[in-house]
Amino acid sequence: MKVSIHKSKIKGKVIAPSSKSYTLRGLMCAALAKGESEIIHPLSSDDTEAALNVLSQIGVGVHQKEDSWQVNGDDFHQPASELFCGESATTLRFMTAIGSLIPGKCRLVAGPSLARRPVKALIQALRQLGVNCSSQGEVAPVIVEGGSLKGGTTELPGNISSQFVSALLFISPFADEGVTIRLTTPLESKPFVLMTLDCLEKFGIKVDYSQDLREFEVSKQEYKPTKYRVEGDWSSASYLLALGALSGEVAVENLNPESWQGDKIILNLLRDMGALVRVDKNSVTISRSRLNAVRADLSDCIDLLPTMAVLTASADGVSELVGIERGRIKESNRVSAVREGLEKMGVKVQEERNRLIITGSRPKGSVIDSKGDHRIAMAFSILGSVAGETIINDAECVSKTYPQFWDVLRSIGGEVKTDGE
Repeated sequence: MKVSIHKSKIKGKVIAPSSKSYTLRGLMCAALAKGESEIIHPLSSDDTEAALNVLSQIGVGVHQKEDSWQVNGDDFHQPASELFCGESATTLRFMTAIGSLIPGKCRLVAGPSLARRPVKALIQALRQLGVNCSSQGEVAPVIVEGGSLKGGTTELPGNISSQFVSALLFISPFADEGVTIRLTTPLESKPFVLMTLDCLEKFGIKVDYSQDLREFEVSKQEYKPTKYRVEGDWSSASYLLALGALSGEVAVENLNPESWQGDKIILNLLRDMGALVRVDKNSVTISRSRLNAVRADLSDCIDLLPTMAVLTASADGVSELVGIERGRIKESNRVSAVREGLEKMGVKVQEERNRLIITGSRPKGSVIDSKGDHRIAMAFSILGSVAGETIINDAECVSKTYPQFWDVLRSIGGEVKTDGE
């Protein structure tokens, strides 16, 4: 699907979609709890559907209502066929660990983009805990033989994916010996692990951890079923907030200013750039203003890379985005995808291994290859609303995390047309 975006006058109020990361964490905890839990305000998207499908194949019952899911967990059985995780890295990595608790053999497979993303470090960490598992080199398919989680101490790097740490934390309460997790390198994307710890606590699991999040200790415990309410998603909201800063005024509701989500830092980054920011109890309003260049370290909020790239492309001066190397192993190589898109729109960009240097200018419309990456598509649509005459290819990819995005953009004044309109 192609989406055409023209210069737009933006003004309006929107409700942030529910957090994908918290939906998936809540769903995994509910699956591990014996009895019925309720996930309130879950996100329905490609990634969460992938998780639901996989869990249904191992015996987890989920009854989907209009705005909640009733989940009956802790009754796993061997799947009758391979577990297809779609393009959801969270599902693949979390379920690789949970596979150690499922009787028999699980084979987890991935969609084309996910099949290029690393999983080997998680496999090696699980083996140290007594799990019989393997991967195809660095990536999926993954095969896990359940019923062999002894526990003990495991080590792994903290700078590849925080999802590896979260995956191990989910299963650690089931190990007879308890589990100690030690990181051999500093943890990046720390907020995602804090989100996991927050979710585990709500389901009755206690984790002891060091202040620098380099060591975690988990004793044998039982998950308690609960009612789990999912908060709004700061990652998805970042595009709407950026839109307000560039094109008009946008109020985004359903955002928790006290959230553990790392992408909440978009508010500080916007303030640093000179945007007009107003925070109320459950909403944020951003108004158009002249933006200044900024130096931003994105190592703990790598999903903000595309958003910050389009903001700095319209700012006065030269900006630096650092701590971005892990953006190369997302749904696309986001570092190169961002550079390529900005250059097509007439913006000067210097790409280095772990840094982008962006010289703000007046972007011009162009045809953008989203690379099938939802965050590239959404970010460049924001820049297109400023530049005008912009086409986003493979625009349907937003369904991975924000299926309603194009309709929401229209609702606040975005001049958006899809194929056939």
